[in-house]
Amino acid sequence: MEGFTLLLFCLALLNSIAAATVRETISTLQSINDDQIIVSPGKTYALGFFSPGNSKNRYVGIWYNEIPTQTVVWVANRDNPLADSSGVLKLNETGALVLLNHNKSVVWSSNASKPARYPVAKLLDSGNLVVQDGNDTSETKDLLWQSFDYPGDTILPGQKFGRNLVTGLNRFMSSWNSTDDPSQGEYSYQIDISGYPQLVLREGAFKRYRFGSWNGIQFSGAPQLKQNNFTRFSFVSDEEELYFRFEQTNKFVFHRMQLSTDGYILGDYWNTEEKVWSLHGKIPVDDCDYYDKCGAYASCNINNVPPCNCLDGFVSKTDDIYGGCVRRTSLSCHGDGFLKLSGLKLPDTERSWFNRSISLEDCRTLCMNNCSCTAYAALDVSKGPTGCLLWFDDLVDIRDFTDVDEDIYIRVAGTEIEAIEGKQLHKSSIRKPQTVFISCVLFIAILILCLTFIIYRRWKTRQKGGKMKDKLERDASVIYEHEKDDLELPMFEWSTITCATNNFSPDNKLGEGGFGSVYKGILDDGGEIAVKRLSKNSSQGLQEFKNEVMHIAKLQHRNLVRLLGYCIQAEERLLVYEFMANKSLDSFIFDENKSMLLDWPRRSLIINGVARGLLYLHQDSRHRIVHRDLKAGNVLLDSEMNPKISDFGLARSFGGNEIEATTKHVVGTYGYLPPEYIIDGAYSTKSDVFSFGVLILEIVSGKRNKGFCHQDNLLAHVWRLFTEGKCSEIVDATIIDSLNLPEVLRTIHVGLLCVQLSPDDRPNMSSVVLMLSSESELPQPNLPGFFTSTSMAGDSSSSSSYKQYTNNDMTVSIMSAR
Repeated sequence: MEGFTLLLFCLALLNSIAAATVRETISTLQSINDDQIIVSPGKTYALGFFSPGNSKNRYVGIWYNEIPTQTVVWVANRDNPLADSSGVLKLNETGALVLLNHNKSVVWSSNASKPARYPVAKLLDSGNLVVQDGNDTSETKDLLWQSFDYPGDTILPGQKFGRNLVTGLNRFMSSWNSTDDPSQGEYSYQIDISGYPQLVLREGAFKRYRFGSWNGIQFSGAPQLKQNNFTRFSFVSDEEELYFRFEQTNKFVFHRMQLSTDGYILGDYWNTEEKVWSLHGKIPVDDCDYYDKCGAYASCNINNVPPCNCLDGFVSKTDDIYGGCVRRTSLSCHGDGFLKLSGLKLPDTERSWFNRSISLEDCRTLCMNNCSCTAYAALDVSKGPTGCLLWFDDLVDIRDFTDVDEDIYIRVAGTEIEAIEGKQLHKSSIRKPQTVFISCVLFIAILILCLTFIIYRRWKTRQKGGKMKDKLERDASVIYEHEKDDLELPMFEWSTITCATNNFSPDNKLGEGGFGSVYKGILDDGGEIAVKRLSKNSSQGLQEFKNEVMHIAKLQHRNLVRLLGYCIQAEERLLVYEFMANKSLDSFIFDENKSMLLDWPRRSLIINGVARGLLYLHQDSRHRIVHRDLKAGNVLLDSEMNPKISDFGLARSFGGNEIEATTKHVVGTYGYLPPEYIIDGAYSTKSDVFSFGVLILEIVSGKRNKGFCHQDNLLAHVWRLFTEGKCSEIVDATIIDSLNLPEVLRTIHVGLLCVQLSPDDRPNMSSVVLMLSSESELPQPNLPGFFTSTSMAGDSSSSSSYKQYTNNDMTVSIMSAR
């Protein structure tokens, strides 16, 4: 009995030792079963069997060994899954890796470049699975096969992305079909060698985005792809190879380039502090990035409305702004000239010709002597313009870039050259005398204004002294009346506030709004406060001050910012709040770096918190209160990122059975106001519901409604994707890895219900809170009340604080969202 017990102990010990021993290689005498893995020497990567997402199929793949959320970077049998866990990965005597199923049939195999006597497969710390001959473990000698030559949807640092021109090997990326299915999807990304080589992203056979060609410094279509503190880029083009590669300068940070299932090229890194993938960049960036957006001989500029404009010497082909352009004057071959244009993404080079050795002047001669040549440019601008690139077809897929230092010379009729140069010379000749005259007039006008202001200021100061005391007493009486009604709001001494804010030091300033400036303060007991100081030049300050005191002095809710007190003294009006350590929500969701700190669970909590705060205002407070200025900038975040609605300066309260009111002076922030309020001045609790719906969609997408796009605003964009069944494209890329997709889709659905055109169609806040927290079926939303930037006449998207619009006898003062 003792011997049997000892035998069991020994077997258990051997199993324990085997489990603790992590293998790095596969030999012809070993194999990998479904429950086994091998890891790289530094334990950076692991190889084994896995099931993606909700799939039950089994695949052999490589993933990051030390990242909690399994992130797969390569799949062997992506198009041939195993149906069960009976698979075995082996290395045969010829040096080929083979994956066998339960019938011992080959499901997938690698190919060896030559026979091997002692083949061994090893997973390297670069993430590359290599098969080598003998005991040579280097990455560059005697490689029989490597996974880096067969990428899937991911490229890792040091991995070549491109073509071997000798063997014909094409290393290209292809998307997964879905998060549950790693088989080759509809998107591919590769170097196109038809004409001058360029990087092209395709959807099926169609071009979706073109990185452009390499000019010695960068790709002409991706100026944002530059060296930084984390990565270093290189492009190699010679007689044998043509490839792009990025290197990781910080070995302690994981980087990758991925082609997503919805056709975006993502560059991200693992944030070790936040335990999330943080986005470096996402391409395509905007509408102008999509291939051939504006047609032939037209350039796309995302900052223009419309974005498409014909190049100099060309006119629109049709009334359609996206239909392309044609020459204003036909070419005559030998009488033509070349128009130099700068700051452009070079046209598609699929049907081009190039020569690396000739000069730019010789390139011009070649193009001039060939009547079919439509344009020319230098190949390399890193050491002065050298080499020659010629186009022989229509010039397509051009866009404006301010940070591309490259010229293109476009063939136009000689008469066009003279007209364009003459027009520029004429503008220059009339500009100088006009400038001198305008400068003189402005100087005299400014001098008169300054003298007038000085005289008026002295007169006003004399008048002000006698009235100030009465004015302050009247202002204070508003507060005292409420104190008599058990307001229980303390009055702070002026000296206490100045001491706490270090005499309103600029270093303590937190921000500024229509009311005035906000400062951080620290009281004698160490308590932190935020002090809102009425600007003496504010036209709305007194009314906002009274509103703030009257509406929130007695409001107590965890999702409303708490008013601690006020001060009326020494010609000052101050409001004292609890301090919010993380400032406002807009400083996070609209910031490229800080948005990564808000994963989907945190954004969901913020949305639900704001909803509960609004429900309290509309239903559970002493008076029914309409906030009228709900926006991301007025949602503050405490030290634990809990949301609190703030800034009640524009709020109005309803008494009794009152549910709606109208005004002739509409106030609020453009982008958050509902149509009925802007047009008719009608506001109600449903106005806040509309603003909340906008806020939901901004939080989910990470994009502002105001200034979202020159074609659409955010509501129109979301509505279009919702009706097309493409809601996943709405979601902010920084939260892709953390989201609960059904929950996000439901939240977007609720947001669209809130922004419906008719107030009667919008749910009340009690229904909204219920819809966000339950799984009940939601009604289909109707058309949103979206106002594009072109819908509001006179809006030029400037950054001024107020814009004026007129509807009959109603004045609309709309604050621009910042």
